Amino acid sequence: MNLKTEITKLHYTKEPKGLLFNLLKLCSVFYGFGSRLKNELYDRNILKPQMVKAYVISVGNFTTGGVGKTPVVAEIAKSFVEKGEKVAIISRGYGGKLDNKKVNIISDGINLYYKADMAGDEPYWLAVNLNMCAVLTCSNRVKAANYAIEELGVTRIILDDGFQHRKMYRDLDIVLVDSEKMFGNENLLPAGPLREGTEGFKRLDRLVIVSKNTDHTRAEKLAKIMAKKQGIKTLVAKVEPDYAYNIMTGEHLEKGKEITAMSAIGQPEQFYKFLEKDYNIKSKITFDDHHQYTQDDIAGIDGEIVTTEKDAVKLALLNRPDIYALKLKTVLDVEELCYNE
Repeated sequence: MNLKTEITKLHYTKEPKGLLFNLLKLCSVFYGFGSRLKNELYDRNILKPQMVKAYVISVGNFTTGGVGKTPVVAEIAKSFVEKGEKVAIISRGYGGKLDNKKVNIISDGINLYYKADMAGDEPYWLAVNLNMCAVLTCSNRVKAANYAIEELGVTRIILDDGFQHRKMYRDLDIVLVDSEKMFGNENLLPAGPLREGTEGFKRLDRLVIVSKNTDHTRAEKLAKIMAKKQGIKTLVAKVEPDYAYNIMTGEHLEKGKEITAMSAIGQPEQFYKFLEKDYNIKSKITFDDHHQYTQDDIAGIDGEIVTTEKDAVKLALLNRPDIYALKLKTVLDVEELCYNE
């Protein structure tokens, strides 16, 4: 088990202890100082976010990785497109090989220009799965937004993972929380998964409890508690397994089959639970989040491999015919989330 995996384990241990945690806790003091200072400068208008000539929605997290942000971003984008808006999703492009100091057009809403290894797995998945929606990556979100508005005629901008990116003004701030993991051990990075302290709640417009489960009772209760406690409109996004399909042919995988489960996502446990419901898992192979797959990773594995759609876009480059992706369906009231006050 490598250091990154050990740290992630500590993030979601209720009362972590030990030398590693104590060292990380010390580092969290400096991280917290920097985070609070930045937010204070923006809150006091000493630093001011830059505005662009489009309606901007930020979808982000309080914690690192694996909350379920990408399918929620997709649902919001589809809703805007259906209403006749020209939409661009802007991502930092983490995990891709492109120079993100420049504006990179992954898709202009019609043409796809890069593969997953260059674009990053999440921007690539969004570009492939969203028709008529542009996807751009750049570390300077304002520059990317202005390009999308001026060159692509975009009227709606969605900032993917934008909550802590305060350089850009947004009209609606949405934050997602995992119904099971919540805030982990409630420590700031690197000792815990929190990107900032609970003072961030005062900036929120909407809170979404993401329920990656088949029973959503816990998420629905949490939504009511958080809405009352924080005074913020809170909704539930229900993410459920649908079916597994071959990433080359689209053929569905028969339920009950023996499979190898493989993933490289922030929180893989729920993915494996979804698979256990319908398939016989003979082994689980887990890599670090945003892992770039090679032929060595799949060599020696017999039979069908089932992975996430996020991983599938990278595994497809290896041209193995018996890799399947688990299709998830997301149920979310986007009208209530984005339009109703």
